[in-house]
Amino acid sequence: MALYAELHRHLGGSVVPRVLWRYFQRHNAELISRFGEYAEFEDFYTRPRNTLDEYLELHTLVESVQTVETLPYFIYRLLRGAYIFENLAYLELRYTPYLRTPEHLSQGERIDKMAEIVDIVGKSSYVPDYPIVTSQILCMHSRLSFEVNKAIIDLAAQNRKYVCAIDVAGGDRYYDERMEEWISLYNYAHSLGINTTGHLYETKDGCYPELLPYLMRIGHGIQVPLLYPELLPEIARRGQCLEVCPTTYLKTGTLQDIRQLKLVFDRCFEAGVDIAICTDNAGLHNVRLPFEYENLLTYDIINFQQLQACQEAAFRHAFAWPHSQRPASLLTGLLR
Repeated sequence: MALYAELHRHLGGSVVPRVLWRYFQRHNAELISRFGEYAEFEDFYTRPRNTLDEYLELHTLVESVQTVETLPYFIYRLLRGAYIFENLAYLELRYTPYLRTPEHLSQGERIDKMAEIVDIVGKSSYVPDYPIVTSQILCMHSRLSFEVNKAIIDLAAQNRKYVCAIDVAGGDRYYDERMEEWISLYNYAHSLGINTTGHLYETKDGCYPELLPYLMRIGHGIQVPLLYPELLPEIARRGQCLEVCPTTYLKTGTLQDIRQLKLVFDRCFEAGVDIAICTDNAGLHNVRLPFEYENLLTYDIINFQQLQACQEAAFRHAFAWPHSQRPASLLTGLLR
């Protein structure tokens, strides 16, 4: 029974260890030759890292094999697991299409190839056996050029059938030196009527208040309630939603204890700021969305009423959910 919405999941980090291991066994055994058995690979793939930069390096392992030919393989298995094991009714997948194009091509040729990637992800996400409403968020990247990032926005505008928003990712510590570029790019996206989110206030290095007004949702945003709670009333006034991914902060060394998130939820609820609970990189973490819910309840970070409020917020802030109600409400109506 599909009931939940996932607003923050990276295509690169969505491949669960077992699926990736089997793919490497069949198609690129050299990449896993240093691991004697699957358990060693799973431990390497899912163990915590010391910093966000170190954590993000793992994305390159998957990005290198998510090509035009292989994307349908990975997306089918992703949707099958999301429907059967996570009860997802709605899923936004985010990724940088440029990083799925062949590295040997010129920048212009890779930009031209991005449209094919978006089309393949869109078509592969329609799986009648696992009926999930899906959409794509295209990520600009902090280490890509202005020209590439602008092309990603243009691609989003040209593919509204498949794309619901743009994002910026790649490590928030690198935004500062190009802040005028990011503001220009987000202004450009707004001029085209494109929805916006962005990785911001995830770590102490990623606190840029000048970017907040350009976002409709905030990717992570936990440092706002932790370090800058005075910003919460304005975030509430704008109707922005935080995309909070609990396990991520332990995997990246951003938080030492998941119970530190209690202050995040308490201050957001008090200020009237919505939170959508997400997984971020379900494969890298080897966890699924219901586990994130259960973990927050187990550690008394939220209660059941607050969990329901977060689940409802996820559908309310979903960029491409086509209904006025969440699935639970629709189902209740059918059963009456």
